[in-house]
Amino acid sequence: MPIFSRPIVTRSRIKNRLLVLSTFLSLTLLFYLNNRGPALPAATSAAVNFHLSPPPPPPPPLSVHDLLFSIASSSSSLPRRIPYIRLWCDPISAHNNTFIFLDRPTTEPTNPSSIPPIVLSSKSSPNLPSGYRIALIVKDAVTLDIPNIHWYVFGDDDTVFFTENLVRILSKYDHNRWYYIGYGSESFEQNDKFFFNMAFGGGGFAISAPLARVLARVLDSCLDRYPHLYGSDARIFACLSELGVGLTPEPGFHQVDVRGNLFGFLAAHPLSPLLSLHHMEAVEPIFPGMSRIQSLEHLFKAIQVDPAKVLQQTVCYDYTNSLTISIAWGYAVQIYEGNKLLLDILSLQKSFRPWRRGKNVDSSHYMFNTREFPRDPCKRPAVFFMDTVVSDTNQVWTSYTKRDVDSCVRLKAIEKLKVIRVLSPKLDFDIEQLKTPRRHCCDISPSFDEKMVVQIRQCGMDELVTMRT
Repeated sequence: MPIFSRPIVTRSRIKNRLLVLSTFLSLTLLFYLNNRGPALPAATSAAVNFHLSPPPPPPPPLSVHDLLFSIASSSSSLPRRIPYIRLWCDPISAHNNTFIFLDRPTTEPTNPSSIPPIVLSSKSSPNLPSGYRIALIVKDAVTLDIPNIHWYVFGDDDTVFFTENLVRILSKYDHNRWYYIGYGSESFEQNDKFFFNMAFGGGGFAISAPLARVLARVLDSCLDRYPHLYGSDARIFACLSELGVGLTPEPGFHQVDVRGNLFGFLAAHPLSPLLSLHHMEAVEPIFPGMSRIQSLEHLFKAIQVDPAKVLQQTVCYDYTNSLTISIAWGYAVQIYEGNKLLLDILSLQKSFRPWRRGKNVDSSHYMFNTREFPRDPCKRPAVFFMDTVVSDTNQVWTSYTKRDVDSCVRLKAIEKLKVIRVLSPKLDFDIEQLKTPRRHCCDISPSFDEKMVVQIRQCGMDELVTMRT
C-alpha cells in the first residue's frame, strides 16, 4: 500500500471551495470601493442632478428689436425718397434700429424727427465711387456697436421693407452662424452682367451678426482688390466670397428690375412671404387711381392685418360656372373663363417691360416663367382690386371691387359680379411650416349674383388644386 494516497475530491468539497472563493472576491470588492471614499457617491449625485435639473430655457423668439437696418442714401436722393422710408419705418418707435447713411449733409429740409437718424459715411468724397462708399456701410453699421443685434439688414432709400415678414424668415436661421441672405435680380441680363449668386442691394439682404463683424474687419483690404466692380452689392459679394460664404436665397426679396405695370409680377408671387420691393419709382402705381405712395399705403392696410398672407396666391375653381379664380391676397382677384391649369396661372403675365432700355428689349429674358398679357383688355381675366380689409381675432375679411374696363362681352356669371369677399384665417407660420410651405386651397360660395364669397383654407392631405369634374 502506498505511503501517500491521492485525496478524493467530492462535489461537496468543490461547492465549499467555490463558496469560499466567492466570499473572498465579494469582500475584496467591498474593501476596494470603501477605500475609494466619496468618489462613487459624488458621481452618483452628479448623475442624479443631471437628470433632475430642468433643461435650459429656449432663446426668446427673434423680433424686430434684434435687426439693425442700414439704409444707403445720398444728400441728393433722400428728400424725395423719405416717403418710401416712412412707409415701413417708424422713427419714433424705440424698437426700430434704423439708420440712414449719407455721403454728406443734405441741404434740403427733411424734418429730422420724421425720419430715422442720419449717419455720415466714414469715407466720402467726390472722387470716391458711390459703390465703394455704400459697401463700407457694412463696416459703419457694425462700428455703431448697437447691443443685442442678431442681423444686419441693408437696403436703399427706395427699398420698401416688410419687417414682420423679414423677422419670420430670418427666424429660420441660426444667427450665431455665418449667413448671407438675399436674392438676385428678376432680369436674366442683370444677373448675367453682374453675378447670378449675388444678393442685389436694392432688394435688400441680411448678414448675421458674427459674419458682419468679421466682414467689417477685412472690408478695407478686400475692397482694394475690386475697384472694377460697379455696385456696392457686387463688392460685398466679392468679399463674402473670399471669406468662403455663399448666398442663401430667399425669393421674397425683390430687386424689381422691371418697368411699367407691375400687375403680373405681384399677382403671381412666389410661395414665400413678401420681404421687400425696390424701384417703385420705375413702375406705375400698383393700384388704379392712386399715386405710387398712395398705392403702397393701401397695400400696407393688408400688411398691418396679416403680413404673412399678403400677395400669397390661392387658386380655386367653380365647376358649375366654368370659372378659374386666382387670388393674390391683399392685392387683386382675377376671374378667368373656363378651366385654366394651375401651372398656367402660376406663371407671370408680362404686363411689365424689361429693365434694359433700347433696341430688342422684347427679347429680354427673366428668371421666372412668363405668359402673354393681352393688349386687348377684353381678352384678359376680369380683375377686382382690394378695397377694404377687416379683421377679428382669428380671421380676416378682404373685399375686392371690379375695375371698370371697356364694355367687354363676358360670361353672365362674371358680368353680374361687382364685389368679391374673401374670408381667410390669419397666417401664423411656425419655423417648420416656413421651411416647407404649402399653398392654400379655397371654396367658392355655391351661388352668387353681384357678390361672390370665397373662403381660403388649408388643403386636405390628398387634395389637388384643379378643376373637379
